[in-house]
Amino acid sequence: MPDTDSVTRRPPGPDEPVALGIDPETLATLSGLQGRYGDMVSMTKPGGREAWFVNDPAEVRRILVRRHTKYHKGPGFERVKMLLGNGLIVSDGDVWRRSRTMIQPAFKVQNVHRLIDVMVDCTAHREREWRQAAEAGEPINITSQTSDFALELILRCIFGADYESKLAVDGDNPFDFLSKDSTRDLGVVLKVRDLRKRLLALIAERRTRDDDAFDFLSMYLQATDKEGQPFSDDELLDELMTLIVAGFETSANTLNWVWYLLAAHPEVERRIIDEAETCFDADACPTAEQTTAMTYTQQVLEETLRLYPPVWLYTRRAIAGDELEDYDVEPGTDIYLSPYLLHRTERYWPDPDRFDPERFAADGTARKERPYFPFSLGPRRCLGEYFSFLEMKIHLGLLLPRFHLRRVSAEDPGLELGINLRSARDILLQPELRQA
Repeated sequence: MPDTDSVTRRPPGPDEPVALGIDPETLATLSGLQGRYGDMVSMTKPGGREAWFVNDPAEVRRILVRRHTKYHKGPGFERVKMLLGNGLIVSDGDVWRRSRTMIQPAFKVQNVHRLIDVMVDCTAHREREWRQAAEAGEPINITSQTSDFALELILRCIFGADYESKLAVDGDNPFDFLSKDSTRDLGVVLKVRDLRKRLLALIAERRTRDDDAFDFLSMYLQATDKEGQPFSDDELLDELMTLIVAGFETSANTLNWVWYLLAAHPEVERRIIDEAETCFDADACPTAEQTTAMTYTQQVLEETLRLYPPVWLYTRRAIAGDELEDYDVEPGTDIYLSPYLLHRTERYWPDPDRFDPERFAADGTARKERPYFPFSLGPRRCLGEYFSFLEMKIHLGLLLPRFHLRRVSAEDPGLELGINLRSARDILLQPELRQA
């Protein structure tokens, strides 16, 4: 009888080496492998490293939640690290655990609620621009508009009054290049490094200031680890840049797709308007309770994130042996997980390419068990998820009752599959004022 304990059990997969990156070719490759071999696929990359594609919801959850300590960040984060340093998105192990523990209190619900006024004010900036465009009969670039909205918002939430008085002193946003250039190439990295010098001066000034400013920077400055030690300047810079980039890209890209989808689904648009008019007081700033009550708008956002998850591909590298299904994961194996593909797998999401917010209606299904992870899962789940949903619901709830945005082209904008999932082409929409 053979010694079965010595046999490494692997999922099915191709014999020839498979090149994988973070690009459109990789999406096509993984989709083809799934169609041929199923939801657990093993392969060898050029150079000999073993890699698995995992599209089974239970195994995805096991990797990201139950056995997350067996996996570190995988390949593809080199450019992110050049841009963000060793911030929360990139770091692993004790460094990540310390930073996560220190940052988490800043995102308590009550702290996020104190920033609602900023969300309303940034939305008002968009309303003024859209009104001018509507009256002039000119289209707006909704891709740029949502990027500008989300970037201004996160910067004001981080730096408070210092944003305008010390950073955007001439009305120019020094971080504008982040929303204008999606390449995240060396040129962007160099611009970020220049900005770090300016932020260092601001941090030094903040450390000596005694005031009652409330913003993310003040909360990060007050954070200490279990030994009572605060962030060093370099650590703080890494976490601030991580918050800036991650804090605006997710909301910007999601709102870009939401407005594009709503322009073709008037029945969904009408339900959001009705909900906003029911939940919000027309003569007062929205409250946290009112925004939370916008359950249908939440469904719309979740369905948009199903179709267009901000991070379309996650990678992990096994640092210890593990077992998934009946297969053996050896240390050093690269694991590829794709929310985009899982969210569009028909046996988990019938008619998966159809936009249908009713998928997320309260139907008694255990939400936490859904094959759905646009913000990742487990301990590395995005800390800013609640913040992002709050700002997006306020944005939609205030603007949709005032404007209908109509598509000006029938052309599909396509997908840009880099580190983040974006529309390949900017989306132009024609704003039309609604009757009072």
